[in-house]
Amino acid sequence: MNRIVLFLISVVILASSCSTKFGKILKSKDYEYKYKMAEQFYAKKQYGYAQQLYEDIFPYVKGTTRYEDMYYKFAYSYYYEKDYLNAENLFKTFVENFPTSPKNEECDYMRAFCYFRQSPKVELDQTNTNKTMQLMQAFINTHPSSARLKEATEIIDKCREKLERKEYLSAELYYNLGFYKAAAIAFASVSDNYPDSKKGDEYKVLVIKSYYKYAEMSYEEKQKERFEKVLSECNDFTERYADSKHLDEVNKVKTQTNNFLKNLKNEQTKKANER
Repeated sequence: MNRIVLFLISVVILASSCSTKFGKILKSKDYEYKYKMAEQFYAKKQYGYAQQLYEDIFPYVKGTTRYEDMYYKFAYSYYYEKDYLNAENLFKTFVENFPTSPKNEECDYMRAFCYFRQSPKVELDQTNTNKTMQLMQAFINTHPSSARLKEATEIIDKCREKLERKEYLSAELYYNLGFYKAAAIAFASVSDNYPDSKKGDEYKVLVIKSYYKYAEMSYEEKQKERFEKVLSECNDFTERYADSKHLDEVNKVKTQTNNFLKNLKNEQTKKANER
């Protein structure tokens, strides 16, 4: 018989055996025995089994010295199983149920960290990313002397970078689709929302390019006003980012804009004289 088939049969038999054994444990009325087995399963990282047993015996240990430690492990069992939604709720409940526990700070942090684990890729809805930032900031405010402050701050920075990236991609999409006015406003919004960004000058260049494209595609009667807006943005760039590596690029756009306005003025003068 094929070795792979034999292996699969062995796995099925072993799983069936384990399931039968666990079923007997679960049906037992000896709650002390169930507690010991739950601890064993947790230690062996068999968190699914540990969860079921903890949940089954909670009513019998509530109010005892074991309850806090069990609830703590119960929350972590969901975290280790990557069920971050339930883990977050359990860490939150731990803090509420055991307000004087020495594990309180850790569980406060873990609650926020569970939201971070649920933070999706940039293109998707960032509700969990925003929630992560709120809870991590609350953690910093509540536990100002915590050893986890550096980690919490780094996570907030990562979340801000993700949100910044998402806004940038939205602005870039407007630009690629040819909606240049919307792109200019969107790039300016990214710059305003993230004033400490290392890419501030890049966003400003994209604002300038977007307004230039918008002016270039406009009706003639609107071009003067819109190219003047480009010049205004170029001058603002020069004042704010005098040492930027993009300064030559901006000056080039400024020169093109001035030439366009000069030609536009000449055309208008010529038409006026012809009348």
